[in-house]
Amino acid sequence: MADEGQHNDLPPIVDLRQSATALRVQRGVMRMLRERHDMACYAEVPLSNGRRADVLAVGPKGEIWIIEIKSSLIDFQVDRKWPEYREFSDKFFFAKPPELDGEIFPQSEGLIVADGHDGAILRDSPDTPLAPARRKALILKLARLGADRIHALMDPGPR
Repeated sequence: MADEGQHNDLPPIVDLRQSATALRVQRGVMRMLRERHDMACYAEVPLSNGRRADVLAVGPKGEIWIIEIKSSLIDFQVDRKWPEYREFSDKFFFAKPPELDGEIFPQSEGLIVADGHDGAILRDSPDTPLAPARRKALILKLARLGADRIHALMDPGPR
């Protein structure tokens, strides 16, 4: 039997492609959504259009929010894909660190400020309700994704 105190062989739960700033913003966003909005959050969710949502949150009534994290001015300026997330969410937000100027983001979209400890919604997002079939497909995808991630933590062996 393996030593129960050893967990070094577990896979990392954090996707290591993000900058340290983006990871701090992600943590604050997810904490804020969970603690103050009763949302269950997933990080790095692949969507059927080939995009990957930085944070996808599901509310108690099945509402779906996507949060696109921007860690710097350059990060925002080079991104032209963000409008493609709208069709997969009821609400869409940008999230930024405190030091990044919020004026760079479109006024038509929601805006969150977050650090490694907490976050706050600076500007709400307009509601754009998902079609029922898309909502059902996303909820099923999230259920499977969550179960797969938990299983990978419990049993990091080959899939």
